[in-house]
Amino acid sequence: MTIRVMLADDHAVVRAGYRFLLDQSDNIEIVTEADDSNSAYQEYFAHQPDVLVLDLSLPGAGGLSVIRRIVARDKNAKILVFTMHEEVLYAQRALEAGAKGYISKNSDPTILPEAIEKIAQGQSYVLETIAQQLVLHYARGDDGKNPILVLTQREFEVFCLAIRGQTIHDIAGNLHISQKTAANYITQIKKKLEVNTVAELVRLAYMYEVT
Repeated sequence: MTIRVMLADDHAVVRAGYRFLLDQSDNIEIVTEADDSNSAYQEYFAHQPDVLVLDLSLPGAGGLSVIRRIVARDKNAKILVFTMHEEVLYAQRALEAGAKGYISKNSDPTILPEAIEKIAQGQSYVLETIAQQLVLHYARGDDGKNPILVLTQREFEVFCLAIRGQTIHDIAGNLHISQKTAANYITQIKKKLEVNTVAELVRLAYMYEVT
């Protein structure tokens, strides 16, 4: 059976590389592509792929928001995160949002088609090194050591956009919320993390490897 795959990454050269790699598989077909958060959401429902291969660093609302929005509308969505972010916090948030798999762009190229096939079959697939970090994270109870973990899923999405320099206006537009709501999120995030400025949020992000 042919697995219909959608690619969502903002770099055309990267998508071309994925396409070349996946074209070597007899049972994988690329049905559509997207280069930002809004088009990823729209293209997913326009083409209903078997597996969505998604980068977290998409322009706009970002990959985490795309996962949350798609899963809210299609609880059976099969999303594989393929990203440069190997930090356990990103993997944890992506899987909690509804992703079925999480692999790194630094991994062996053969991992991508293997992960796609596993997820298409209804299984989960997390790169071994990241899975080990997740196990250690929960075993050590690291939730109490990283203050960023107190943020809700939505607050974390806003936090990620803010530390990348997006304004209240940008965040509101990308997350489809009012500017007042976006501003309230920023205020709540600062309060929870006990900081007063966005610059301090950026410092925290680097301290806890959320980049």
